[in-house]
Amino acid sequence: MLKIGDTAPSFNLESNLGPYKSSDLKGKRYVLYFYPKDDTPGCTTEACNFRDNLLRFNAADVPLLGVSILNAASKARFAKKFDLNFPLLADEEHVLAEAYGVWVEKSMYGKKYMGVQRSTFVIGANGKIEHLWEKANPEGHADEVLAYLKGETAPAAPAKAKAAPKRKSA
Repeated sequence: MLKIGDTAPSFNLESNLGPYKSSDLKGKRYVLYFYPKDDTPGCTTEACNFRDNLLRFNAADVPLLGVSILNAASKARFAKKFDLNFPLLADEEHVLAEAYGVWVEKSMYGKKYMGVQRSTFVIGANGKIEHLWEKANPEGHADEVLAYLKGETAPAAPAKAKAAPKRKSA
C-alpha cells in the first residue's frame, strides 16, 4: 500500500458522471476512497454517509471520489438507486487499486480471493498522499475524514446512528 508522502498515481477512468481524470484535479486537494463493490451493505452505508456529508466536503473545497472495480453502468445504477451525487470511478481492470496497493488477497469462509481493501486517501494539492485510512470502517467514516480535513483529531460530533440508505423515487 502506498504511504503518506508517496506520489498519487494518475488515472483516467469512466464514472457514473462520465470520464474522469486525475489531471482535472491538479493543484487541488481531494479524497479518493476505495470500496469493494457497488450496492452491497457496507459499501452502501459508506457511500450514503459520504453523500449525506457532501455539502461539508464542498464547503471545505475538497472533491470526493469513490472507486471500485465494477463498470460505469454499475456505478450509474448504484448512484441512481441511492441518489449518490459525487463521482464513482470504474476501475474495471483494478489498475488504480493495484497502484494504490488496495487490491489484496481476502478470505471469506476459508475461500481466498482477490478484492479491494476498503481504504481512503487524502491527496494533497502537491499530488502526494497526505493521509490514509487502511481498512476503513464504513460506519461514520465520512465524519472521520472531515475531521482530518478540518485539522481536528476526532469528529466534531459523535458518529450518527446508521442512516438508512435512501432510495430515489422512480
